[in-house]
Amino acid sequence: MVALQARNTHTQTYMAKRLYVGGLPYSTTDAELKEAFEKVIPVQSASIIIDKMSGRSRGFGFVEVVNDNDVEKAIETMNGKEFGGRTLTVNEARPMESRDSRPRGGSGFGGGRRDY
Repeated sequence: MVALQARNTHTQTYMAKRLYVGGLPYSTTDAELKEAFEKVIPVQSASIIIDKMSGRSRGFGFVEVVNDNDVEKAIETMNGKEFGGRTLTVNEARPMESRDSRPRGGSGFGGGRRDY
């Protein structure tokens, strides 16, 4: 029998804080979102979420901030602000739920085989 020794090779990785930005016009690009937030705080990156089926924006995105201390400033400044004719919703992003924990709803149609 061979004994295995586990070594802790984990190095702590710094992860920037992410902001959820909702209420975006569907025509908004990553660059436009980044530019809008860079007027308020330093931004590491910005990304618009795209629908897989249609290839169009889903109307929300995420902004990664350089300095964690700027998160509140960005929320206070940008939340409720008009952008492209729409009102923004800005919050600190939460981790994505696993799909298994989401409630499953059904339409009540189909799914079963009937033998008459």
